[in-house]
Amino acid sequence: MISSVRGTVLAAQGSTAVIEVGGVGLAVQVTPQQALGLRVGHEAALRTTLIVREDDLSLYGFADADELAVFDLLRSVTGVGPRSAMGVLAALDPNEIARAIAAEDDGAFRKVSGIGPKTAKLIVVSLAGKLVVVPQARAAANPAATPVRDSVMLALMGLGWPERTAIVAVDEAMLVATDLERETMPSLLRIALAQLGPQQAAKK
Repeated sequence: MISSVRGTVLAAQGSTAVIEVGGVGLAVQVTPQQALGLRVGHEAALRTTLIVREDDLSLYGFADADELAVFDLLRSVTGVGPRSAMGVLAALDPNEIARAIAAEDDGAFRKVSGIGPKTAKLIVVSLAGKLVVVPQARAAANPAATPVRDSVMLALMGLGWPERTAIVAVDEAMLVATDLERETMPSLLRIALAQLGPQQAAKK
């Protein structure tokens, strides 16, 4: 079992990252948001799990142990495969998933591609009581020092926007976002991209 990888990012596009470990490039399946946060030529460290099938070996990567644990729990639900589980994590972070389950909100999962109404309800029923909602403090008036803000800024820079432009867009997003949106990288990234509007990424 490959439980983690650390190495230089050779490529990151869509939902796949290639990490060089000991001279070998490992293809790792990640969420699109995570791929945006990885920078080619920089070091990355991911928690991973290797899924073995008759005709396929797939390595899935996660930012931390919490994401990996939620991924494994989702896969334990009948009808939820690795790709569907990654789809859920692309749309919702672990705490949002825990909140949806605690609130018996299967609608949050129906929005995920590949998750139908029956499977969404089954996720809520099967995982009830297995995830804990972690209270999070409100974002500070000065948004400069939150991990989510930094992750979104790196994602925008990875898309080609200059650092100065990325900082302004993220800070504006922090001002207009709700408390919950400030706590989640996918939500804040969407708002920051909306703040940038139709601008095209600067050429590297």
